[in-house]
Amino acid sequence: MGTNVMPSGEELLRFLPEMILAIFAVLVMLWESRHDEHGERPGMPAFALIGLGLAAAASIVAGAAPGYAFRNMLVVDSFATFFRLLLMGIGAMAVMTASPFLRARKAEGGEYYSLILLSLIGQSLMAASNELIMVFIGIEISSISSYVLAGYLKDDKRVNESALKYFLLGSFATGFLLYGVSWIYGLTGSTNLNEIASILGNADIAPDAVLTGAATALILAGLCFKVSAFPFQSWAPDVYQGAATPVGAFLSAAPKAAAFATLLRVFLTAFDPMADRWLPLLIVVALLTMVIGNLAALWQTDVKRILGYSSIANAGYVLVAVAAHSTLGISAVLFYLAAYSVMNFGAFAVVSLREETELKDFEGLAKRQPATAALMTVFMASLIGLPMTAGFFGKFYIFQSAIDAELYWLAGLGLLTSAVAAFYYLRVIAAMYMKPSPEGAPEMAVPAASQQAVMFVAAALTIGFGIFPGWLLDWATRSSGLLR
Repeated sequence: MGTNVMPSGEELLRFLPEMILAIFAVLVMLWESRHDEHGERPGMPAFALIGLGLAAAASIVAGAAPGYAFRNMLVVDSFATFFRLLLMGIGAMAVMTASPFLRARKAEGGEYYSLILLSLIGQSLMAASNELIMVFIGIEISSISSYVLAGYLKDDKRVNESALKYFLLGSFATGFLLYGVSWIYGLTGSTNLNEIASILGNADIAPDAVLTGAATALILAGLCFKVSAFPFQSWAPDVYQGAATPVGAFLSAAPKAAAFATLLRVFLTAFDPMADRWLPLLIVVALLTMVIGNLAALWQTDVKRILGYSSIANAGYVLVAVAAHSTLGISAVLFYLAAYSVMNFGAFAVVSLREETELKDFEGLAKRQPATAALMTVFMASLIGLPMTAGFFGKFYIFQSAIDAELYWLAGLGLLTSAVAAFYYLRVIAAMYMKPSPEGAPEMAVPAASQQAVMFVAAALTIGFGIFPGWLLDWATRSSGLLR
């Protein structure tokens, strides 16, 4: 008798969000094809937002029936559902911020929205993957779309340079990851995360510890690139500066969140039996990432580069919580990724209103556009970690998890680097409020309705998570269990 390989209804339901995103990615391109080359193309952002809304609803429905799909290659649990919903929210902000930005530059096309949706397919797969091969497929779907997005404004030489750098370094890092996966398969005979964990946890059949450690290090190296962690962090500021600002905002949030979901899933499932070997390495990576990101940001004069190095530093903070190796640490990771995505995207949304993004271009903004300056101040304050902001509680939970894990020195150094970070964030606030606007400086664009919506919602969530963090933390705690 042949084996039935047809997926069941439950399996298709668990894969439904990705199917919806794929359908709407195609629909957006078909909708654009109905218009001539120079004609208006209304409705594309709306199509993308509808697709994201339906995919988010499908994620909730799929999350209500947790389990495995497609021969245990995918797993839908509360952890995957949290990241799916977070990714859909980031995608919605990317669509709403980019539409007026691209329209003003006469560069709006259906391919942008399709690429956002396609990238989210890969990132959703990364969050729900229970197989190293599926992890690789998800990363590649996300990465290829991200490389094209980084070079979307193809007439700009700086954009082309950043996209090429992103592609070359990303391909190099993917080679590390795939080489590590092949080693793990050769050593254990499996790429399933649960099966790998069972083999590594059995002393009688566990493969050589040195070779397994080397394979684990290779996989960690590939994922370090995706989260912009040391020693593969150098691409982030260049890419964020060179890419279109809404693309930089998307790349700083969505792929990073998906990569951390993968890092948690892989290392706390497959490699958990050998945690005592990789945790010391992860602690060193976390420390160096925080130090390098914050110190390098001190010398920057471009706001997008400041946010790029800030992204590196924030990856270091999240790695501190991963290194805590506890349920509290996982909860802190989820809370902080949600908070960081909101406040960072809000800051990029403000930056997208300017053609030039040097610090001097923001001087006097408080007098010219007080509301925009106030919103930027909220985002900078949260990135610093001031009380009554999402960033404060995010860092509090991260360092609390490190202290509970008795990583006192790591928590102390993390707090110290966080204090250093206040300097470069305050430089942005000082430029807006304490310096006059340069003579002849071009005015910052008035934000369109969709950009205003993103900035005000992001600010409201940033303050809301800071004043009432309980519900998000409860959700993160409920989602911190990885289905085994």
